[in-house]
Amino acid sequence: MTTDTLLDATSTRMYAEAQEAGDAVARQFAANADVVDDLAERLHKRPPRFIVTCARGSSDHAATYGKYLFETQLGLVTASASPSVGSVYAIQPKLDGALFVTVSQSGKSPDLVRNAEIAKAAGAHVVALVNVTDSPLAQIADTVLGLHAGPETSVAATKSYLCSLAALLQLTARWSNDAALFNAVHALPDGLREAWRQDWSPLVDGLVDAHNLFVVGRGLGLGAAQEAALKFKETCGLHAEAFSSAEVRHGPMAIVGPGFPVLAFAQDDGTGDGTVAVAREFRSRGAPVWLAAPGVPGGDVLPTARSVHPALTPLLTVASFYKAVNALSVARGHNPDLPPHLNKVTETV
Repeated sequence: MTTDTLLDATSTRMYAEAQEAGDAVARQFAANADVVDDLAERLHKRPPRFIVTCARGSSDHAATYGKYLFETQLGLVTASASPSVGSVYAIQPKLDGALFVTVSQSGKSPDLVRNAEIAKAAGAHVVALVNVTDSPLAQIADTVLGLHAGPETSVAATKSYLCSLAALLQLTARWSNDAALFNAVHALPDGLREAWRQDWSPLVDGLVDAHNLFVVGRGLGLGAAQEAALKFKETCGLHAEAFSSAEVRHGPMAIVGPGFPVLAFAQDDGTGDGTVAVAREFRSRGAPVWLAAPGVPGGDVLPTARSVHPALTPLLTVASFYKAVNALSVARGHNPDLPPHLNKVTETV
């Protein structure tokens, strides 16, 4: 136990900020509508040859979601840039004609700023998703999509992460001209509010004394699994690793059995059945398993908010997860707002 065990889970800043996600996303959609329209028009006229993302931490998990979103909805190959290639190794990648998407809550990390400078000099169109719209990263970008999350003082990023995904979603919906996706976007704020009301207390109760954990997801849901694993480590002092529900079969699954918990996020798309099957297999081995799977019946399935499109599902899943992991942090004697050895803004070189 590391902090005040009498802390009320509903009194943390993490709880308050994560609860605001629906309102923050609605605010963001309204504020960014014209900027997104202008950017989508530009991208229609001058389609990029490929897309590159650049981010760290929770923002990089948002970029993982962006990769699958861009590739499944737009058919554009999307790669994740290693920030050290530009900032440490001083290499200038050939990015002419690319769309360079960088994601950062603060917009201050020197390595992200340097890579954005390199990308712009190389001829890429730089888009910055930032919560601080006068930050150094925003000043470099050709297009700034403000997250409009509002102040976020808990060290654990919550609403800014969900706003990052929402910004990627709004842009993709407008750029793709997919009517179903475009219409689904408008349902997201209410969906996030519904997701916050879900009761994941079985997960909290089951992990109070845990030491290790796998979180699995796939496709559009892989970034959600990565984000959940980070939050377990960051706020709960719980060692967690994220895996694709396909990749977990290539070795890691050998250590899953009695006493080794697994949290599985299944998508309501072509990847969902495989993730559910992995979860069921782990449970058959005696592993404690919690499964979030929209539309899958069963008393052992965590409740999820209704999703009107698979692209919205990861956001709704994470919104429910944030409420649970905040409660788990407090139950384990931690303060999720003040994880040890961490600062709100991490400035890597």
